[in-house]
Amino acid sequence: MKEYDLMVIGMGPAGMAISAMGSAMGLSVVSFEKHKVGGECLNCGCIPSKALLKASEAFHSARNLEKYGIIAGLSVDDFDPMGVVREKIGGITNKKMMSVFEKVHLVQGEAEFVDDRTVRSGGEDYRAKKIFIAVGTEPFIPPIPGLRDIPDVLTNANLFQLEKMPESLTIIGGGAIGSEMAQAFTRLGTKVSMIHMDPHLIPLGDAEAAQLLEESFRSEGITVHNGAAIESVSLEDGLVVVKAGDILLKSQRILVAAGRKPALEPLKLDKAGIEFTKKGITVDSYMRTNKRHIYATGDCNGQNLFSHAAMHQGMLALMHALSPLSLPFLKRGRYAVPWSVFTEPEVAQVGLTEKQAREKGLRVEIAKKDFRTYGRTVADGHPDGFIKIVTDARGRIHGATIVGENASELIHEWTMAIQYKKKMHHVMMMQHSFPSVSMINKMVAEEWMMKKMKTPWVQKLARKFI
Repeated sequence: MKEYDLMVIGMGPAGMAISAMGSAMGLSVVSFEKHKVGGECLNCGCIPSKALLKASEAFHSARNLEKYGIIAGLSVDDFDPMGVVREKIGGITNKKMMSVFEKVHLVQGEAEFVDDRTVRSGGEDYRAKKIFIAVGTEPFIPPIPGLRDIPDVLTNANLFQLEKMPESLTIIGGGAIGSEMAQAFTRLGTKVSMIHMDPHLIPLGDAEAAQLLEESFRSEGITVHNGAAIESVSLEDGLVVVKAGDILLKSQRILVAAGRKPALEPLKLDKAGIEFTKKGITVDSYMRTNKRHIYATGDCNGQNLFSHAAMHQGMLALMHALSPLSLPFLKRGRYAVPWSVFTEPEVAQVGLTEKQAREKGLRVEIAKKDFRTYGRTVADGHPDGFIKIVTDARGRIHGATIVGENASELIHEWTMAIQYKKKMHHVMMMQHSFPSVSMINKMVAEEWMMKKMKTPWVQKLARKFI
């Protein structure tokens, strides 16, 4: 039985980062993957969903041109969007990507712990000095009466294998996956209804941003039912029927996008003495479990269910495992974690929302700027949206919400500001290329500062020193 320097269980974003970095450093690495390298994100998650969104956007734009007689005779039956998605994913998961792992001993199969130093897969045992668990999560199917009796329930795991777009679709869940797929399927000709228990779409985000997104959805024909408790799901005359009080939804197919759950059972963590809860494996700020040589990174620890967070955690955990060599590069405390929803308009968030800040009892000020007040976003044809900064009297930045075109790109400046404790005046004093869309970040900081200039004590000082 060979012993390796590093062992990685799961080759999603976190596992790939650890494996690639470890082997690049000349360490011996053994990695396990029961499905495909890339994990959920690359094969049936955030990457294929973006490919489908882009395909639906192209088709939607072409249909708009058809109204003006520029293009004629367009039909979704002549378009294979899922085929486009599968072709693009095939182009990503090629030999060039896999060449990064050519020095990694890649084991295809499920892994389970024998003890806290040994993992078994395919009847063979493997040992390593440091072990990294990165198994991710799987779709959560809520215990709704009748739901498990419905054949071919769609989740992100099988969604992109569809051969034909359904005529109608009911989506359970109003988060990122549900919202993105609602818009994509609608633009590809499917009649979509959404239903979920939360008070608004994107429940982790800002209510005002969610309202703008919902208005956009309704304009495209998407039916949204917020705050609805589903009583039952059944099959009648070949249609899926969802009942919630007076709400009755009928559709060809149903998509469950109601959250995720850790995929921990196959690991047999108890044999290694690793502590975990229903939310995931228990870790410290460096992703280390109660076993000092074992780390748990990415979705399986339940901290931040985002691919970029998983990659970051993988890097953080590996650097910690190499300490004291890497300790100077590690930041103490929590890192700012942005997230984005790639609908049209996009929604992005980092830090606290306005509601969360007020619930914490923080004395905050809100700096807000609408996209329609900036010439560039109006000229681009994307005036709907806003940027909202949760700050305080001293300019400390607690959070940022952006909804609108390029929100997923604009959010990173505020992520940097929060993580490194920069204030509103730092953003204001940084030059931005004009008329870039990111200029709106500077403009909202300028407007916040202008309000400060109007206070009596500032004006008194100005008159004194002029």
